[in-house]
Amino acid sequence: MMRFRSLRALTLAFVLAFLVATIGTGFAIHTVTQQTIERLVDRRIEAVSDEVAGTFGDRSPEELVRRINAATQERDTGDIGFLLLDTDSRRLGGNIAKLRRLPLGFSTVAVKDKIAGLSAGRALVRDVGRGMTLTTIAETEPFDDYNAARVRIYLLGFGSIVLIVIAGMLVFVVTIRRRIGEMRRTVDAIIDGDMARRVPIHPSGGEFAQQAMAFNRMLDRISELMASISNVSNDIAHDLRTPLARLKSQLALSLRRAETDAQRDDLEAAIAMSDELLEMFAAMLRIAEVEGGDRRAAFAALDLAALADEVATMMQPVVADGDRTMTLDTAGPAEILGDRHLLGQMLVNLIENALRHTPPGTRIEIGIATTGRTAMLTVTDTGPGIPADQRKLALRRFGRLDASRHDEGHGLGLPLIQAIVRLHRGTIALEDAAPGLRVVIALPKGRNDETRTG
Repeated sequence: MMRFRSLRALTLAFVLAFLVATIGTGFAIHTVTQQTIERLVDRRIEAVSDEVAGTFGDRSPEELVRRINAATQERDTGDIGFLLLDTDSRRLGGNIAKLRRLPLGFSTVAVKDKIAGLSAGRALVRDVGRGMTLTTIAETEPFDDYNAARVRIYLLGFGSIVLIVIAGMLVFVVTIRRRIGEMRRTVDAIIDGDMARRVPIHPSGGEFAQQAMAFNRMLDRISELMASISNVSNDIAHDLRTPLARLKSQLALSLRRAETDAQRDDLEAAIAMSDELLEMFAAMLRIAEVEGGDRRAAFAALDLAALADEVATMMQPVVADGDRTMTLDTAGPAEILGDRHLLGQMLVNLIENALRHTPPGTRIEIGIATTGRTAMLTVTDTGPGIPADQRKLALRRFGRLDASRHDEGHGLGLPLIQAIVRLHRGTIALEDAAPGLRVVIALPKGRNDETRTG
């Protein structure tokens, strides 16, 4: 069975099927009407021919001519044509001067037969004895060009129906497309972080309004559940930051009072763990802030290539201290709309992630390129990389890989980068650099005159 993958294809298929059905119906009505008229005319000329021919004994040429002349004078048969021919096809009588030779029985005559006053009709040719043939003709059109007028009537009638149906289909398609567009824009806004966006509900009610209300109720429920989950994690992060800060202060005070080196080492380790916990909670809150979408209001035009150059220059000493090398390759400006601070933090996190998970001597390459309406950022290293089956885990919050569980970090670096990319309506992918890891980020290009949408 054929599957229609779009509203346009379904509409075109319906219109085509309707046109075929309408044309077929019109042709069938025209054909049946024409056949019915011909049958009625055939019956009439057969009856008149029987009356003129009479019985076998009354079929002398003179008698047949007399009957023909009488029939042409009568009101009921005055519109019928007659032609009586002898054995040599010479005209003996009738009101038709000349006619092509027709076969015995019923046949059709038309304008080409050049019969005065007749455009279309039926003829009956019969043998009336003594080698004579009697041709009886009657029109199948009540007036000249009746068939053409009937075709025009069909075109006008069925054409009006077709136009009405097509207009109705267009209204239907526009309405459906507008409703789908409203729902799609709502979904896009929610994906971009606007969890308060809802499908507009038309005040007139109806099925579309009920569908929109049901969809909005679902979004309300999802929003409530997501808010509950987000509030739990945010509340935990907020509530624990204060006691952790106090704990760090107490540990610092104890460190100053420590009397032995062993006590100092233990307290310094505890302070370092406190710092790591505070950093983790700060990263959690940072991700929640980015995913909220509020930062999109501060988007402005910027050159991603120039920003990458600034960050690379700033991070170059850190990379060199880690016994690694870093290069930047840009193919010209890459204009985008975005939050300069967040994108700068994203670049720093990418470089720090490469430094944290690669051995000394690793080469880090940053590339900026543009393709169509997309700006491409790639950060490639020659380290151990990430196995293909663990790349999704690496983008998950607290997604610590087996090989890095004993390294420093809290598993929130790449998730924060992913949140920043999503805020900018971009995509992120982890690829195999053979050897090493390649992080590919695609961001939509922008211009100063573009309007910002939330």
